[in-house]
Amino acid sequence: MTHPDFDRYAPLRMADAGASGGASGGASAASNGNVPDDQLIILPVRSFVLFPGVVMPVAIARPASIAAAQQAVREGRPVGILMQRDSSVEEPNPTDLHRMGVIANILRYVTAPDGTHHLVCQGEQRFRVNEFVREKPFITARVTRIEESDDLSSDIEARFVHLQNQANEVMELLPQVPAELVAAVRGANSPAGLTDLVSAYVDIAPDEKQELLETVDIAARMNKVSRLLAHRIEVLRLSQEISKQTKASLDERQREVLLREQMAAIQKQLGEDDGNSAEIAELEKAIADAGMPEDVEQMARKELGRLRRMQDASAEYGMIRTYLDWLIALPWKLPEEKAIDIAEARRILDEDHFGLDKIKRRIVEYLAVRKLAPNGKAPILCFAGPPGVGKTSLGQSIARAMGRKFVRVSLGGVHDEAEIRGHRRTYVGALPGNIIQGIRKAGTRDCVMMLDEIDKMGSGIQGDPSAAMLEVLDPEQNGTFRDNYLGVTFDLSRVVFIATANMLDTIPGPLRDRMEIISLSGYTDSEKLQIAKRYLVRRQMEANGVRPEQVEVEDEALSAIIRAYTREAGVRNLEREIGRAIRHVAVGIADGSVAHARIAVDTLPELLGPPIFEDEVALRVSVPGVATGLAWTPVGGDILFIEATKVPGRGGLILTGQLGDVMKESAQAAMSLVKSRAAEFGIDPAVFASNDVHVHVPAGATPKDGPSAGVAMFTALVSLLSGRTVRKDTAMTGEISLRGLVLPVGGIKEKVVAAARAGLTRVMLPARNRRDYEDIPQDARDRLEFVWLERVDEAIANALEPAADADEPLLPLKAAS
Repeated sequence: MTHPDFDRYAPLRMADAGASGGASGGASAASNGNVPDDQLIILPVRSFVLFPGVVMPVAIARPASIAAAQQAVREGRPVGILMQRDSSVEEPNPTDLHRMGVIANILRYVTAPDGTHHLVCQGEQRFRVNEFVREKPFITARVTRIEESDDLSSDIEARFVHLQNQANEVMELLPQVPAELVAAVRGANSPAGLTDLVSAYVDIAPDEKQELLETVDIAARMNKVSRLLAHRIEVLRLSQEISKQTKASLDERQREVLLREQMAAIQKQLGEDDGNSAEIAELEKAIADAGMPEDVEQMARKELGRLRRMQDASAEYGMIRTYLDWLIALPWKLPEEKAIDIAEARRILDEDHFGLDKIKRRIVEYLAVRKLAPNGKAPILCFAGPPGVGKTSLGQSIARAMGRKFVRVSLGGVHDEAEIRGHRRTYVGALPGNIIQGIRKAGTRDCVMMLDEIDKMGSGIQGDPSAAMLEVLDPEQNGTFRDNYLGVTFDLSRVVFIATANMLDTIPGPLRDRMEIISLSGYTDSEKLQIAKRYLVRRQMEANGVRPEQVEVEDEALSAIIRAYTREAGVRNLEREIGRAIRHVAVGIADGSVAHARIAVDTLPELLGPPIFEDEVALRVSVPGVATGLAWTPVGGDILFIEATKVPGRGGLILTGQLGDVMKESAQAAMSLVKSRAAEFGIDPAVFASNDVHVHVPAGATPKDGPSAGVAMFTALVSLLSGRTVRKDTAMTGEISLRGLVLPVGGIKEKVVAAARAGLTRVMLPARNRRDYEDIPQDARDRLEFVWLERVDEAIANALEPAADADEPLLPLKAAS
């Protein structure tokens, strides 16, 4: 409930009552005669409702309103005050006005010195418009006066007493209520008069006041006003209670400050001032401004109290000071959520990375969900793939797209649980863990934190850091993350965690279960060429201080570097080789002997030396018993040669090449399958009794394991024993069973990319791996022919040359007698 500011209108009451005469010229211009008695002059008002029996000032400025008021004063008749439906309308017509208003007598018309016009009106009676008669120069209407009910039943009388008590209570809770208003409320003897008086001064919107004005039934009107007063009373009580609590809190703080100043003065007089008062005051102010949660602030003030009682020469003084510095420096306040622009995110991802369409699409989906549900529990993304494919830079692009700070935490080689959770403060040199340190470095709670090399964490006598990461990477728990050093909880729920890994096998199952794995495979040669042209060459030119007009790198030279000088899934070595070539020509540019250098295919041996890699396929499959397999490695796919030969013996199987247990078992299965079906493949069963078979996988220093070489081993054995050469353009992968089935394997994309990179034109894959076909890059699909295998018979039919066209073996393969 509000009260009128009577003093504001004191000048209006003391102004000359004949001031309206100064506007008589305007009145004569605005009126062509008196308004008929059956019509009422209408005065439109904005955001204002007058009630019967209430005196209120009205300011008028529009020409039509001034003309209407002056005509009413001239004729000595009342006006009808109607509120506009839309206060922004400058020249309202009848359709813009409510149909119910109040007939008001003009008690005073004043023209102020600044030229504004003011009325003091007293509401007389409600009316309802029957019809509007004219609009110019002002609005007139025929109306029906609404008589107020004189019902004084016991029910109305009870409501009247209750409403009067409520109004009195509101006025007691409000400060500086005018005595006139108090007297008017307490002296009211009419239910309708009291209700309209309270309605006029209660603090509600004009539309709600218009609703009260249009409520003709006195009982219903009293109920509405009573409900409004009840709500207002509750708000005022709570406000008063909060004000008292705040005042008490401030008084206690002021008392504490005063006592501390007195204590400091006493210590100074006694010569006991230790000189740290300014430092303590600075820390106290920093704690108050840090925006800490209540429990954290209590802990900080408790430690500050201990610090105040210590000598600064004490060893524990520095420990507590460092602890307080950490608490103050952490970003406890939550910044405003920044809007995520999906189109801009796509542009940033395309600008920073070439290819990776599936990965970009998943990142855009992730960002879209974060935009629609900023406070939702988003999944923890883990980019898994070989080195150099852009995992870390993808995290930086996500931070750019979200408009957030980026911080990287390296987990490679971490084997101490305290690196994640921090050390306890009892230890000398204790610090928070890497997570809290990263938050402080970023300076905000909603940063993007890259947990790099999460697969390379170890465990030791200091604990298992991967177990500590379980809480960090669980959206249900990291809202109350507790660092051992801080000793209080810190909310990590708004941090966007992104992990990277090369291999998933070394990540513990529970930790891997908390992350959504997004696999990044290696690049094809064509993708590497585009990446080199768009990013690597420019970056290496800038790093080595040469300009594009000084060095030209031909596309054919880049393709040759990709084929002959690097063999990797990513592009790190490729960038390194490009840098070597540019540095070589930069020497001539620096000494002035060369103005413009061109790096072409024929200059590569001079710049980089002879080619490192060559095509071994044609050399190795020129004899029976050699098959080309496909392998997956942590750095991408690769081709794998399976070599088999016969030596005199007793039917044994010799395996070499540092094979793992699973790969040895695949060789045993392949041998058993060949023996069981020797007749079908034209193999003399007697050869097994007098010969041993030796299976070797070259690159013996490299450990090899897995079941996916089963088809290649089986093909190599059949080729050896039947004397038919394996096709030189074909590579194969797949697991075999003793029933002759070809079973699915993993890493299809990486293996197929490796086959295309090695110059092969044909690959044989398990038929049940057709689901992985969509993941294979289009460039590799275009360069390769795919053969899908259900059984090993299909592998033999598609992999071996016909018997008549088989190459002669280098040595005759005769069974020992």
